[in-house]
Amino acid sequence: MQKPPMLSVAEALDVLLAAPRPLVDAAATELVPTLSANGRILADAQVSRLNVPPADNTQMDGYAVRAADCASGAAGGTRLPVSQRIPAGHVGAPLQAGTAARIFTGAMIPEGADAVVMQEMCEADGDAVVIKHAPAAGEWVRRAGEDIRSGSVILPAGTRLRPQHLGLAASVGLEALPVLRKLRVAMFFTGDELAMPGQPLKPGAIYNSNRFVLRGLLENLGCEISDYGIVPDNREATREALRLAAQEHDLILTSGGVSVGEEDHVKPAVEAEGRLNMWQIAMKPGKPLAFGEVRRAAGGTAFFIGLPGNPVSSFVTFLIFVRPFILRQQGVAASGLAPQAVTMRADFDWPKADRRQEFLRAKINADGGLDLFPQQGSGVLTSTVWGDGLVDNPAGKTITKGDFLRFLPFSAFL
Repeated sequence: MQKPPMLSVAEALDVLLAAPRPLVDAAATELVPTLSANGRILADAQVSRLNVPPADNTQMDGYAVRAADCASGAAGGTRLPVSQRIPAGHVGAPLQAGTAARIFTGAMIPEGADAVVMQEMCEADGDAVVIKHAPAAGEWVRRAGEDIRSGSVILPAGTRLRPQHLGLAASVGLEALPVLRKLRVAMFFTGDELAMPGQPLKPGAIYNSNRFVLRGLLENLGCEISDYGIVPDNREATREALRLAAQEHDLILTSGGVSVGEEDHVKPAVEAEGRLNMWQIAMKPGKPLAFGEVRRAAGGTAFFIGLPGNPVSSFVTFLIFVRPFILRQQGVAASGLAPQAVTMRADFDWPKADRRQEFLRAKINADGGLDLFPQQGSGVLTSTVWGDGLVDNPAGKTITKGDFLRFLPFSAFL
């Protein structure tokens, strides 16, 4: 029987991103304090109930004036009596013609004034000030609603909230925000060779680095995690872990056991407990990636993604596939799923093309180009710490020093 062709990275992403069921029902929404909403997904669009700034105010320390009173300022200076002092947070009296008001950054412009002259262009003279500049009307004045107009949408639904979003919400007085509940993700790892740090290493054993990497990546995405640890490397134990994980979770994430060896039990276990919709991607590292669904005893299914066991393969496939899948299931808009790529110069040669799309670990050098980590094997986790990101190299393409490449910085994922 002929094996089906491997999917391209783009085809696999299309399959993955068409599947999620975003958390959009009323039960999936909760109201949280704006101070605690960092990293959460906004459930409903937020509309400002006020103008920002709420009133005209000054951008500078200086003097509030009527521009017409200072027309001679550029030709030797205009002397105006100082009628009042207005700190930020205080409301001044109307400004009388032929006077100036000492004013400080952020303070409201008094009625009657139409410009501010910065203090560096003024000279105090007793109870008066000499204005050495002829300002235009509106100079150094921030207008009411210049940043935000009352009634405007400031944050659309599906926004993944970052600190600047929280500041924007706070600037219009929103003390709480409606957000979607956290995505519930179960994770477990297969392989009798796996041990945890702190345990002695038996002959043939390795420490389970993937558990730490994947858990950290899930935490960065704001998931609620159930970590079932290392599952015994046999079919029945794997099926039992899948049944348990499916009950209360939106997604089951595993590492290892999705290849075709006699000891790779995850793929047949998923097929016994549900179905596989996709398997094997034409990418390097990370060919054996599985996607499907696992039945729940009470009805319905939980999504399943099985990652390769090699550390770099597991890390890269999470970034390329699992991250956008989780964001989509969390309700993030399609425009917010892809990492922002940059075009950068190769300061290396890569003379051997691969039939699969490659994701090469590279570092930005002092000259603004990219250096390649010398060992690109799927087990070399050091490359992910040394590097600044991934070179997205199309299938069948060699790289010559000086070529411009599509570079995916780790910061765009994390």
